[in-house]
Amino acid sequence: MYQFFVEPDQVAEAFIQIIGSDVNHIRNVLRMKPGEKVRISDKDGNSFFCHIEKIEESEVIAAIDERDEQGTELSNQITLFQGLPKSDKMELIIQKAVELGAFKIVPVEMKNCVVKLDAKKAQSKCSRWQAIAESAAKQSKRTVIPDISLPVAWKEAIKQAEELDVVLVPYENERGMEATREAIKAIKPGQSVGIMIGPEGGFADSEIENLPEKMQRISLGRRILRTETAGLAALSMLIYELDV
Repeated sequence: MYQFFVEPDQVAEAFIQIIGSDVNHIRNVLRMKPGEKVRISDKDGNSFFCHIEKIEESEVIAAIDERDEQGTELSNQITLFQGLPKSDKMELIIQKAVELGAFKIVPVEMKNCVVKLDAKKAQSKCSRWQAIAESAAKQSKRTVIPDISLPVAWKEAIKQAEELDVVLVPYENERGMEATREAIKAIKPGQSVGIMIGPEGGFADSEIENLPEKMQRISLGRRILRTETAGLAALSMLIYELDV
């Protein structure tokens, strides 16, 4: 069953209007026909099981069969603060983090980041990253499209993270998975969670030494993980405990 996203004002009592690029995708790429089942979310967290009723040149009308009361979102909103990696690794990280349930992804410029983006490049990258997030959200049947923010400086990332209920910082020099298990098990339903991931060069000593007290350093095991692996490993641990 294919997933589509619409604005809330496209949802009526008995039907949903699909417009924009999804119309061409439904008509000419998927070649869908009236009667086929789809799942539609309105970006406000409401999802519906529908069937296509009419396919026109500029719109698709889907009749609502029932509301998806269970949805696919965690009760905890997880923000991934990701140190900017080299090459196209960020695209992989975003795609998989969205599949694993991240609610928001914040690229962070840290001391050991090799990549430096000026404002123009950052905006272009962010637009690309947001499109990847939307595609991954559709594929994984997410109820919302996670937000990909513009890259922020380390101090701004700390400021944003301090507003969350729980912040976990996987750190290569931290030892002992028991403390990690305890930290994850202590997270209550509905609490907001942040994960701080360093870039290829790891966190700078000053970044780790000056972490606010509420930010908990944890281990992800005895092996050193690449930056594109660490966040996904942490998300996997979280959904094992929180996805009920």
